[in-house]
Amino acid sequence: MKQHILSLALFLRKSKRYKETKEYIRELLNGTGNPYKKYLDAFIIFLIITSVFILVYEVTNPVPLWLDYYDFYFVSFVFLIEYILRLWVHNDLSQYIVEEYHDAQFLHREFKLWPVLKYGLKEKLNYMATPAAVVDLLAIFPAYRPLRVLRIFVLFRVLKLLRYTKSINQFVEVITNKRFELLTLLFLLFFIVTTAGIAIYVLEERINPQIKSLFDAIYWSLITISTVGYGDISPVTDAGRTISMLTIISGIAMISFATSVIVSAFSERLIELKESRIIEQVNKSRSFLIICGYGQMTKMFFRQKKEKIDDYIILDKSLKRVEQARRDGYQAVQEDASRFETLSKFNVEYANITILCLTGSDVENIYITLNAKSISRKIKVIARVNDINIVSKFKYAGADHLLMPNQVVNTMIRTAITQPTMYKAIHAILTGKSVARIDEIHVHEGHTFVGKSVETLDFRTNKLLFIGIERDGEFIFNPPVSEVIQSYDILLLMGRQISLEYFKNRYAGGR
Repeated sequence: MKQHILSLALFLRKSKRYKETKEYIRELLNGTGNPYKKYLDAFIIFLIITSVFILVYEVTNPVPLWLDYYDFYFVSFVFLIEYILRLWVHNDLSQYIVEEYHDAQFLHREFKLWPVLKYGLKEKLNYMATPAAVVDLLAIFPAYRPLRVLRIFVLFRVLKLLRYTKSINQFVEVITNKRFELLTLLFLLFFIVTTAGIAIYVLEERINPQIKSLFDAIYWSLITISTVGYGDISPVTDAGRTISMLTIISGIAMISFATSVIVSAFSERLIELKESRIIEQVNKSRSFLIICGYGQMTKMFFRQKKEKIDDYIILDKSLKRVEQARRDGYQAVQEDASRFETLSKFNVEYANITILCLTGSDVENIYITLNAKSISRKIKVIARVNDINIVSKFKYAGADHLLMPNQVVNTMIRTAITQPTMYKAIHAILTGKSVARIDEIHVHEGHTFVGKSVETLDFRTNKLLFIGIERDGEFIFNPPVSEVIQSYDILLLMGRQISLEYFKNRYAGGR
């Protein structure tokens, strides 16, 4: 038995399909990056709403047999499968078993299966005891038809909405953050209600026929402090009326205090919730841009970009700069992009991400690059470098491209002084004020000119100037006509817009 369980665990740990399936289901149930999660959530919410509607409808109306089967069997079966899957993905018993087996081999000791299974099952039992798991379990019980009393557990399906309705979760989270103030208020409420109830009971129990027990007095006190005042119990003595007035004043004060606590809590979270929505919206895109820092270079980038940029987000730790970016009409979030936790919020698994490190600090840009590459090597990082002496540090950090504005400015100033005509021409081309423009063509495997020589493409016929090729990080300027175009090359061309578009449409199509 022990050997069979170990063999199964080793097989599962080596199975790529098992790992991918479990990770996919975990992301589908608990994550935020899976694109199909929203459809699953909508489906579960639909089942909950229809199940509760059937419960309310059948109180006074006969329910069709097919609808009864749908409620008792289909809905409960779906909830059962969901509960089992959540229990399955909570932890991985095979991982614990394999780790214990490898440790035992390394230390030359006996492999003990039971302690590992006990630990893994204990973790699953701890999960089953959590409020969310208990609600999921109780939501399955109505499927047992012989005990009609279990139908009341359908109401627990309403509580499942807490898992799938984010607004409710955010409300609960805000209330939880203010639990100390609210618990203090609840204790004060209990003290005042109890004290007022006992006082009115002692003063009017023999005089007031409406107060026959201590429970009646506590009931009157709670109704009075809540300012509801049904009028079924009223004090008849001056002392009782005095207590009633003090209780009403206390109730108004407590309601005001509770309202201010909740409003202040939501005010504190309002900006954070808005920023979370922006990040979630960006994460839905397959490709987006993260711009770190809202300074002069970021403003110039948006001004130079002729087409509208939809999928982007600006990160800056300065509230003043974030507010300025929002006033300028851009999506900005107050976050420190150099922190690992900030960049890990983005969907790096399902999206192509480009990060522009445009902060004024080289150290901060290096930290952003390091964190981005530690999260995923697929993230493309373009970093700003102010000090040319630390270019090597950016390369060690993994930056894909470096922007050196100081060096570019010095070069342009020197060119403007010594060669003003060349400066005017280059400036006109780069700013789009010239008829001609420079463009990049990224060669992919499907392009028709892969494997063709430069001579075959005949750029002159297309009225284009072929400047060079970037290949594996090296730039080949004015390559020979026999040079063969390879996949993943970047061609640098110069010409009129119409010529560039014609060339792209003619040669860049798939095979």
